[in-house]
Order: sequence, then structure tokens, then C-alpha cells
Amino acid sequence: MLTKVFVYGTLKPGERYHHSYCSGLVISNQPANARGKLYHLKKRGYPAMTEGEDKVRGFVLSFPESAILLKMDELENYKPGRSPEENEYDRRQIEVFHPLGDSMGLVWAYVMSPKLVRELDGVDMPDGWWSESRLACINC
Repeated sequence: MLTKVFVYGTLKPGERYHHSYCSGLVISNQPANARGKLYHLKKRGYPAMTEGEDKVRGFVLSFPESAILLKMDELENYKPGRSPEENEYDRRQIEVFHPLGDSMGLVWAYVMSPKLVRELDGVDMPDGWWSESRLACINC
């Protein structure tokens, strides 16, 4: 069963966890956008997306099996059935869009609560793009 996941941070191609979590498993990756708001978490060194109307830019990774979600759930500190306050992120299905605007349908994504983003000193990333190479500017 094909499983699609929207990634906007450390799981993107070329970022810290892409190779260890996705190498050899990804069938395809496509640039995509989602509605939301993107932050860099200064206390953690990685990003978080919240619900919103801005644009978050990333990739849709396609995997041949849903078992990849268990591996990603561990990385994102998400356990199904646990209360939202106990999870760092919530895994949910969101609509994503091709960079030109057409819907690509529903895919899985990891979304954080605005409250937790504030607690972790989230820094707004108004252009909707996160990469580790930009951290030197953000952590000043």
C-alpha cells in the first residue's frame, strides 16, 4: 500500500535524517506545499509546522509500505492513542499542493501545537522553508 508523507525539515532530501530514515525506501519525492505556518525550534534545532494559512514548502515522499510511519512516529515522538499533550507532534492527513497550485491530495504530515511551539521558542519562518544550512542565521 503506497504511503505518502509531507516532509518539511530533517527528513527532506539532503537533510540530517533523510538518509538514515528514507534511503532505499523512497519510491519518489516531489516538491510540494502545504497550508500551515513554519517555525524553527531554537530549543531543539529542528522545525515544526502548525495549522495556518501560510505556505510551508517541502516534499512528498512516497513509500511502498505503511510500516515507514512507525519509524517516523518514533523520530517525531508521536504515539497513536497517546493524548495530544504527551506527543511532541500529531500525525494527521493534510492536503498538499504542487508548487504550481494543483492539489496533490491527502498525505501524512507531522504537525505541532502552537502552544508547544511557543514553549520551545519557535522562530517564525515566513518564507515557509527550513534547512539546516540556514540555522546559523536563525540562531543568532
